[in-house]
Amino acid sequence: MGRIRLDDISTRAPKDLEKETTKEKTKQILSKLDELQNLLYAESKHAILVIIQGLDASGKDGVIRNVFTSMNPQGITVKSFKTPTTQELSHDFLWRVHEAAPARGMIQVFNRSQYEDILITRVHKWIDNETAKKRMNAINDFERLLHEHNNTQILKFYLHVSPEEQQERLQERIHDPKKQWKYNENDFAEAKLWDDYRKAYEDCFEYCGDIPWTIVPADQNWYKEYVIASTLLDTLQKLNMQYPGLKKEG
Repeated sequence: MGRIRLDDISTRAPKDLEKETTKEKTKQILSKLDELQNLLYAESKHAILVIIQGLDASGKDGVIRNVFTSMNPQGITVKSFKTPTTQELSHDFLWRVHEAAPARGMIQVFNRSQYEDILITRVHKWIDNETAKKRMNAINDFERLLHEHNNTQILKFYLHVSPEEQQERLQERIHDPKKQWKYNENDFAEAKLWDDYRKAYEDCFEYCGDIPWTIVPADQNWYKEYVIASTLLDTLQKLNMQYPGLKKEG
């Protein structure tokens, strides 16, 4: 995957796209996803790993709630990667990630992922560039392993939010009672490092792009949800899945 410059990509939907029409399309897609997820589970030949990355307040939780909860909870799980525990730190950095990889028949959603170990760690200079490069190579090998040896389709989404929209959403966490539980004073300090995170993400896109990234304009939730839902739909449809039918005796 070539060099992606986030400055060259809009954080908003195309101007000719109508909001209500797009929301209706998303609703229709979600209905189709429900059936396809059931088919994926029944056939149990493929796995789906959805990786959602983005800066604070880019809308990761919202897109998971609005796109993925329409499906059967028996066939989909969500894993959020937070600060590593003492046990996790005693293993290699991919140990806790591989443990959460999806089984065939399942959709696994990662809210943040293995990429945190080459993002925040680089921005805060907890690891050097040589270590980061080694980790990037390990991530490429890990994703190739899942794809080639477990029929795992990997979808990687970066939620591309503008600094202005990010600040507005962070302010909402202070003033909106329904969102105050999300408030973290450190988010404002991290937001000041927007340029550093952008550079770290652009390196991810370039050096961990064997399985390509989808850059999702994320300033408008309705468009963000449409892009992710339609990408998942295309992926599932291309698998040409079939229900296994009656099991043969003996």
